Amino acid sequence: MNAHNPLPESNSLDWICPDLTLYWKLAKVKNFNQIVLKAKQGQTHHLFSSQESFALRYFTGQFTITKVQKVCQQEFGETLAPNFVINLLQKLIELNILALDEEENGENPDLGFLNTSLKKQPLSKASLKLKDCVQWIKHPDGYWILRNPEDVKFIQVTEQDKTIIDQLGHQPMAAVAVEFGISQNQIKYLLQMLTVTAMLEGTTPPQPPKRKFNPMQLLFFRIPLFNPDPWLSRHIKGLRWIWTQPVGLLLGVFLTVAALMGYSQHGELLQTGQQLLAHSPSSLLLPFGLLTMLVVTLHELGHAFTLKYYGGIIPQIGLLMIMFMPAAYTDTSDSYCLVKRYQRVLVIGAGVLVQLIIAAISLFLWNGSSPGTWLNFLSYLLMSAALFTVALNLNPLAKFDGYYLAVALTGINNLRSRSFGFYKNLFTRKPIQETGKDALILAIYAPLSFVYIYFVFGFLFVRIADWSFTNIPILSLMLLLIWAIYYFLPQDR
Repeated sequence: MNAHNPLPESNSLDWICPDLTLYWKLAKVKNFNQIVLKAKQGQTHHLFSSQESFALRYFTGQFTITKVQKVCQQEFGETLAPNFVINLLQKLIELNILALDEEENGENPDLGFLNTSLKKQPLSKASLKLKDCVQWIKHPDGYWILRNPEDVKFIQVTEQDKTIIDQLGHQPMAAVAVEFGISQNQIKYLLQMLTVTAMLEGTTPPQPPKRKFNPMQLLFFRIPLFNPDPWLSRHIKGLRWIWTQPVGLLLGVFLTVAALMGYSQHGELLQTGQQLLAHSPSSLLLPFGLLTMLVVTLHELGHAFTLKYYGGIIPQIGLLMIMFMPAAYTDTSDSYCLVKRYQRVLVIGAGVLVQLIIAAISLFLWNGSSPGTWLNFLSYLLMSAALFTVALNLNPLAKFDGYYLAVALTGINNLRSRSFGFYKNLFTRKPIQETGKDALILAIYAPLSFVYIYFVFGFLFVRIADWSFTNIPILSLMLLLIWAIYYFLPQDR
């Protein structure tokens, strides 16, 4: 399956509050309405108010500034300053709770705030200078992509954001804010994006925060295996002829002939399948599973080689478990950086095209072999495996190739999250930034996606719960209780 990471955007990224629990702990001061933050080693300690100490409980490397601010707002009401958490972070820096090397960063005092988001990373090595390797890519849709090919990271920004980023490092942050009529906090958001995507010199991508285990994760998870990019780079030279126009025309004719043949024989094909299922359904599972794995492997190579043909980077390939069924995935997120939309469509559609080619070849082999032979049997199963995975993969409501094809065709990056965000702003009466055709697509996609998620996961949850409490009720209750205690028990602060 094709896999994309979400594309960070300048108006949607939240900072992660740093994890203080490794070296600090909170303790109450007797007879005073204050809390002390004590170092776990040594005698260093600092006093904080009850409001500040409440917020510090959430400094575990798991919650965004927006989330902590919202929780504090709910606890203390409207009297709380709207930039309360940001001011608290500044205070932590001033108290040297968050490290800042004054000697190295003395010329960039504003960089200290950036430090807070860099978990397990010495911020003193960061600067406001972009790495030499990063590239600006102008998209026809009006936005810019800043690409970091070393770490295979990228961010999407507006024209104004690009101009601001180009100014950083050349003049003070306050001067940039005045020049563009924006707040310094908005600039700090841009700096945060540049940091977490390792665009700045001296930065590396931070590790994602650890989250508590949820049993639903067993239905969908990835296991990274290796970096295929060096191997792909060595072999793409001998395969470039595949993407030439003559090959494309021949392939179109071949698939058209196969589609017409399959349509004319659909009755016979269905009858053959029914006979196989009626006589030996259990014996079909192993060969069908192995052939499906073969199809999926070739499918992933289609994605990877097509992106490599267009100059992209494929940093990861791995194993994907979907509802306890094994599959594979290839990280083709770098296709976001392709300027031409048809190239992005081809990268995503290459996997499906490979499956259709496999199905077409199998159909010809099935027609050319004698009934009852091993070739006739395997060719039919291979064709079935290819068509089955095509049908599964082209669903635009699940995050498979169908979803990413919809993203590439519409030009709306982060389609699902933006569609839900569209309705969130609509219901909370916040300004809706989406307009025209994009707004219509988002308005249609969100309810369809919600219904799909609700019914699919609702069905799975009901079936799993029904089987568990029918066959192993005591064990199921014990496991559920243990998990609930683990999941809802507050973490050690």
